[in-house]
Amino acid sequence: MAQPVPFNAADIKRRMHGATESLKHDFGGLRTGRASITLLEPVQVDAYGAVMPLNQVASVTVPEARLLQINVWDKGLVVAVEKAIHASNLGLNPQTEGQVIRLRMPDLTQDRRKELVKVAHQYAEKARIAVRNVRRDGMDQLKALEKDHAMSEDDHKKKSEETQKMTDETIKEIDASLKAKEAEIMQV
Repeated sequence: MAQPVPFNAADIKRRMHGATESLKHDFGGLRTGRASITLLEPVQVDAYGAVMPLNQVASVTVPEARLLQINVWDKGLVVAVEKAIHASNLGLNPQTEGQVIRLRMPDLTQDRRKELVKVAHQYAEKARIAVRNVRRDGMDQLKALEKDHAMSEDDHKKKSEETQKMTDETIKEIDASLKAKEAEIMQV
């Protein structure tokens, strides 16, 4: 008979924290009218016979609130970087001067802002689901431990309450992140 997996509250907390970190990363990729380096993370460049992330062929900086500046290290890759930016469907128009590419962040329309808020809500819901799945795994571990008499009923109840408290705190953190991102998106 297989031994039940011991309950590890620190592991549950770490996995829930991972869901919030993933959400923050997803939010970083949402364009808010403000320039952000994370906006260009999904851009892949055809370079040296391979497909590489943009940050492996150029450095990206934010000299102004609404401007991204890309310094391409190899002059021969400037055109490939431009093509990759156009192909990424980010709605950005690269302006090239030598090995420097500038990307101005266009103003967001009210409709586009509302669409971005919907996307932010989807990201937040995905994170909430991930947290609930971690809670379910923890609760299943606790039930198995109690069933196999490796844990008392009181300990099971105490650990269940602890797991629920972690879940509630993490979901509250997700909701706060969503509210902040929503305000950032809707800010004109």
